[in-house]
Amino acid sequence: MASATENQWLKGRVKAVTSGDCLVITALTHNRPGAPPEKTITLSSLMAPKMARRGGRDEPFAWESKEFLRKLCIGKEVAFKVDYKVEAIAGREFGSVFLGNQNLAKLVVQNGWAKVRDQGQQNQGKASPYLTDLLQLQEQAKQEGFGCFSKVPGAAEASIRDLPPSAIGDAGGFDAMGLLAANKGKPMEGIVEQVRDGSTIRVYLLPEFQFVQVFVAGIQSPSMGRRTTNGNVVETVPDESNGDASGESRGPLTSAQRLAASAASSGEVSPDPFATEAKYFTEHRVLSRDVRIVLEGVDKFNNLIGSVHYSDGEAVKDLGLELVENGLAKYVEWSANMMEEEAKRKLKAAELQCKKDRVKMWASYVPPATNSKAIHDQNFTGKVVEVVSGDCVVVADDAVPYGSPAAERRVNLSSIRCPKMGNPRREEKPAPYAREAREFLRQRLIGKQVIVQMEYSRKVTPAEGAATTGAADRVMDFGSVFIPSPAKGDTEVVAASAISGSQPAGVNIAELLLSRGFGNVVRHRDFEERSNHYDALLAAESRALSGKKGIHSAKESPAMHITDLTVAAAKKAKDFLPSLQRIRRIPAVVEYVLSGHRFKLYIPKLTCSVAFAFSGVRCPGRGEPFSDEAISVMRRRIMQRDVEIEVETVDRTGTFLGSMWEGRTNVATVLLEAGLAKMQTSFGADRIVEAHILEQAERTAKNQKLKIWENYVEGQEVSNGSTTVETRQKETLKVAVTEVLGGGRFYVQSVGDQRIASIQNQLASLSVKDAPIIGSFNPKRGDIVLAQFSLDNSWNRAMIVSAPREAIQSPDEKLEVFYIDYGNQEFVPYSAIRPVDPSVSSAPGLAQLCRLAYLKVPSLEEDFGPEAGEYLHSVTLGSGKEFKAVIEERDTSGGKAKGQGTGTELAVTLIAVDEEISVNAAMLQEGIARMEKRRRFEHKDKQAVLDALEKFQEEARKARTGIWQYGDVESDDEDTAPARKPAGGRR
Repeated sequence: MASATENQWLKGRVKAVTSGDCLVITALTHNRPGAPPEKTITLSSLMAPKMARRGGRDEPFAWESKEFLRKLCIGKEVAFKVDYKVEAIAGREFGSVFLGNQNLAKLVVQNGWAKVRDQGQQNQGKASPYLTDLLQLQEQAKQEGFGCFSKVPGAAEASIRDLPPSAIGDAGGFDAMGLLAANKGKPMEGIVEQVRDGSTIRVYLLPEFQFVQVFVAGIQSPSMGRRTTNGNVVETVPDESNGDASGESRGPLTSAQRLAASAASSGEVSPDPFATEAKYFTEHRVLSRDVRIVLEGVDKFNNLIGSVHYSDGEAVKDLGLELVENGLAKYVEWSANMMEEEAKRKLKAAELQCKKDRVKMWASYVPPATNSKAIHDQNFTGKVVEVVSGDCVVVADDAVPYGSPAAERRVNLSSIRCPKMGNPRREEKPAPYAREAREFLRQRLIGKQVIVQMEYSRKVTPAEGAATTGAADRVMDFGSVFIPSPAKGDTEVVAASAISGSQPAGVNIAELLLSRGFGNVVRHRDFEERSNHYDALLAAESRALSGKKGIHSAKESPAMHITDLTVAAAKKAKDFLPSLQRIRRIPAVVEYVLSGHRFKLYIPKLTCSVAFAFSGVRCPGRGEPFSDEAISVMRRRIMQRDVEIEVETVDRTGTFLGSMWEGRTNVATVLLEAGLAKMQTSFGADRIVEAHILEQAERTAKNQKLKIWENYVEGQEVSNGSTTVETRQKETLKVAVTEVLGGGRFYVQSVGDQRIASIQNQLASLSVKDAPIIGSFNPKRGDIVLAQFSLDNSWNRAMIVSAPREAIQSPDEKLEVFYIDYGNQEFVPYSAIRPVDPSVSSAPGLAQLCRLAYLKVPSLEEDFGPEAGEYLHSVTLGSGKEFKAVIEERDTSGGKAKGQGTGTELAVTLIAVDEEISVNAAMLQEGIARMEKRRRFEHKDKQAVLDALEKFQEEARKARTGIWQYGDVESDDEDTAPARKPAGGRR
């Protein structure tokens, strides 16, 4: 186009209108890279009124003349030819321009917006070919009073604009901050007069005609470079004169700009790559066009920063976003921070996409290293098993067999971060709203079918200096989780997502969390993988911010003080037992599945967390066959579900025992029917709620030979690796321990023995008389008397163990007695002893002397003897504690043991109703007892018991626990007789 000869017709598009008779036209097509060639054409033989220049004023009707031509042809396709050139005016080209079949010069003159030049030039061949027509049209316009020829009095003076200093080259007093304060956030009408580079424009703000420079907010296009003129650095800009002046540089630079330029270089600097293309991109869309500018801020050089919007047909477009999307500008954080969050987010996302696609200025972009990696084709459906925190769930994949531990997949919600739950073991408390976030997710998701879209994985490196030093990196998988059937209150989020069309049917649970203020969106680095629904997440977060919900509110989260009995002493759990027993069925939430039959529960009514186990139902222990499957089944069935429990008792470790229901289902039946648990009802099933249902469930599994019953033969017990072998040939007693002597010996009473009730009734019916007169009653060793127990002042049958050799002299003299129904003994004063009727004393004592079978327990005088006695005392004595005593041997040779009763001593395996292992095994495990020496030949039943016990002894030996702390115990001497203990025991 630039080399076109005169009188050659060309086609182009009007890029700019600089005055009422001057246009800038660009080529429609071009083969060279960059901006297309362009020509500045002044309409031949016309002279439009001149616009104000530096320090001057408009000629009358100058603005209206320019506006007429601008609105007539800007952005439209035209045909033109150069009629002549005037070398005296910098080689300016004059020509004829047609819009369609209309001559623009004729239209301008016809409407009175320009005058036809005099005939002087015509004589030199410097005139329009249509001069005659133009002169005729001018005469008509004069007669009609059109445009510049208006006959209205004062019209010419009124058409001269009252321009502010900024419009005539004096920007020194321009109050940018005042303009911003008055108009921030409001759209301002303007006309773009110049384009310095792709992201910088100079605009007339209407109606005051403030002439301002505006940097497009949030972006920066490549620099157009600079050139030197007479030693002064001048930015390269096109000639934007009023049509009759030669190209000249813009006004002087600010001192800051001049300093920066001179410091950089004194030579010419060429434009950056894509700078010319970015500049043309902006010119093509907004130069000489009406725009709306929303001011966002002012920089330190008094330059305005704002968003620029222009019309493209019916649509309104954002210039900054268009530049970034086309790879002709980069995102700039400092000015983007002035914008609204939504606009800022769009710019950032557009730049990221251009970088990924390597568009224009990003063609050679090399993405930085990232620790995240996209996950493809791993979408699945499943049931939510656990809510770990507000942003992490565990989902059981439907494609993996039910109950398999491999089915569970941990899914971290993509691109969001919720408050942390903390770690109780490290005494870290939950962050504000952490519990609320997890509870919200639990109520919405637990046990529900969901659709999971896996999106990316991220490698997490242990923190430097943390306790995990040397630990391997772990990989976390992130995805979006959708509920196919949204709840009633989720309609707002569903509607918002449906508009964007960014997700499948249902609702993204991450959006629900964010819209309620339970989390924040992660601000990813440029090339970090992110949620496929990132925009929707940001919109949800924005709604919560504007509504000041959750973590965005000024309110503090409700304080919750939860007593965790699972980490407290067992005594504290026992103190809670009466409170739990008073309520028949207690609502609870399953917090964790510890084993197939043992759980951690949260009880909202008492704001406490407890350990809970099924009464009379046991699963295989960890590491045994079917243990993991039992855990997996319970996790899928009741993990974090609302359940009801009925508590019966609490064991020595602080675990509560009882029954549990989920809905109307007794949860223990699920395990029993699947063959993943067995009943332990040696104490009788009368104390277990719905015992008949549990027995039926177990019977069904036995008949089908499921899991642990696969080798079951009717009439035989199957060992599943438990620590005791049950056998029906051995005699078993249901007992309560009444006294611990030490050395592994203790006294028991048979639970349910009718003699106990009979003797208690007899004692209750006795009328205890006053103390006998001294000398009238002299009890001797071996006599049965009534003695008053010092701890509770109750009267009980007792045998005199030792008495003074001489006659009683004082009511305070002490006699040693042995309580034949309980097994404990003490010294009591003569005044607390009474003779007893033979009908009461004749019945044998109810206390039965026992010892732990197959064990050597240190006596109280030996090392670890006091510890062994204390341990046995703590696990056996207590209200309501019942045991199964399997009689292994009977020793009838003992006779009297220092006066403490007579009769047979029973060697027993003592098993608590609420424990998985026997007291015998527990003593070995604690390292406070050791096994008797084995004989060469033992019965197979005894061998099985000894083999089971030996595992616990070996465990203590390897751990150097208790008596094994200094190595193996070599002595194999027999234990000595137990020493006496101070009075105590059960009543």
